[in-house]
Amino acid sequence: VKIFAPNIEQRDVINHLKGSPAEEKRNVLVESARLARGNIQDLAELKASEFDAVIFPGGFGVAKNLCSWAVDGKNCTVNEHVNSTLQAFHSAKKPIGLCCISPVLAAKVFPGCEVTVGQDKNVDGRFPDAETASAIAELGCKHICKNVNESHVDKANKIVTTCAFMCKAPLHEIFDGIGTMVQEVLKLA
Repeated sequence: VKIFAPNIEQRDVINHLKGSPAEEKRNVLVESARLARGNIQDLAELKASEFDAVIFPGGFGVAKNLCSWAVDGKNCTVNEHVNSTLQAFHSAKKPIGLCCISPVLAAKVFPGCEVTVGQDKNVDGRFPDAETASAIAELGCKHICKNVNESHVDKANKIVTTCAFMCKAPLHEIFDGIGTMVQEVLKLA
């Protein structure tokens, strides 16, 4: 297992204590190294031939830094190294795991694929970003409704997705869904 991140400037920096933007600049690779305790490499160095699968975590950083979904929605662009990584694994017929908001990366890069970001309706207030499912469909992909503790496997494309924090759920349910995604990716590897 190796961890990679793009060597780019973050779109913005948020002070999570206050919930507001901070007036500073940070690098995605440097911040990712802080979280990974330094054991990380530049995404530009990743070679699909050296790995059995790739998994992209989710989070708002994906929607802001790995692509421009947070600003542009379905009209977003995908970071060139993220795009080439996804394309390389897909071309090599190696599994791709995506959770939380990161299934939109597959929706942009692989028209016609199947993904989940949870539900397409805000069921009991648990899916406040349910409109993402409609945007995925507008991109020519099929959104599959799943509960937070489940994942979806697009066998034709070897893409495994789960909604994670796209659902307001207890952490143990989110953990279970991410666990099923990882298990399914490993089965396909």
